[in-house]
Amino acid sequence: MTPSIAVLVPCLNEEAAIASVVRDFRQALPGATIYVYDNGSTDKTCAVARAAGAVVRTEPLRGKGNVVRRMFADVEADVYVLVDGDDTYHAASAPALIQMLVSEQLDMVNASRVTDVKEAYRLGHRFGNRMLTGLVATLFGNRFRDILSGYRVFSRRFVKSFPAASAGFEIETELTVHALELRMPLSEADTPYKDRPAGSTSKLRTFRDGWRILLTILKLLKEERPMLFFSSIFGALLTLALVLAYPIFVTYEQTGLVPRLPTAVLSMGITLLAFLSLGCGIILDTVSRSRQDLKRLRYLSFPAVPRELTEVGERWAEPERKVSVS
Repeated sequence: MTPSIAVLVPCLNEEAAIASVVRDFRQALPGATIYVYDNGSTDKTCAVARAAGAVVRTEPLRGKGNVVRRMFADVEADVYVLVDGDDTYHAASAPALIQMLVSEQLDMVNASRVTDVKEAYRLGHRFGNRMLTGLVATLFGNRFRDILSGYRVFSRRFVKSFPAASAGFEIETELTVHALELRMPLSEADTPYKDRPAGSTSKLRTFRDGWRILLTILKLLKEERPMLFFSSIFGALLTLALVLAYPIFVTYEQTGLVPRLPTAVLSMGITLLAFLSLGCGIILDTVSRSRQDLKRLRYLSFPAVPRELTEVGERWAEPERKVSVS
């Protein structure tokens, strides 16, 4: 039995690139169904994708996160390939990524981007990705080199148990943290990355979307690791209170007086806020553990990806197409 494979392509104004994406994935995965979800394009993306042989659907709510949530809800398959519609990712890598997912019984394989083309991976994006990847590695676990990759392969139980909340480009961060927090079996493979074709423009805004991704990481830290989040606030507030209170204690030790009463009151108020923050962390940590248990049970309610993936990686035998597996 060969499991069903769905290629999910979120799109916005990709008339210049979408035909190549559909064609390349049809060639790499001839048995897969390719779904193009249009996010309100004003060009001919839908018509071009349909002419290339894709199943075209629409999602009116703007934002990549909204599109991914809709795709995960609508499409039924055993294996899911999520890829951007800008023709920058290597479609020929898909069979190897799927083979890895199935043979190792994984729930997600992340395609880490490798390129020497400066136009494909601009310096600002490269630096931001490294910074955000390092932050996620520090806070949630160091298992990925490229958390913002738009090219991933998922099992059915990942897709159907993923509680997508993001609206925009933060979705990749949410996918990563969800897998790390549930300690899912996962892996990462290096894949070639190229620049966009002429006429295709990036929808990612370096500073605006980078800031939103950073806020998403902090939000996920608060929700998934509340003890760490609120104890950090506790430490910062308590340190501030002690700095303010130190001169007051020194003066009291020398004179027996408290001449800076407003500062003393402020220091006491900050100390109370610090301990309230610590209390919030303790309480919400219990709530977070219960939520994780429920998500884990939902995840386990779906079967693992079938092992009987027949000859899906046959084309991958060519040496020049080899993928580097982490």
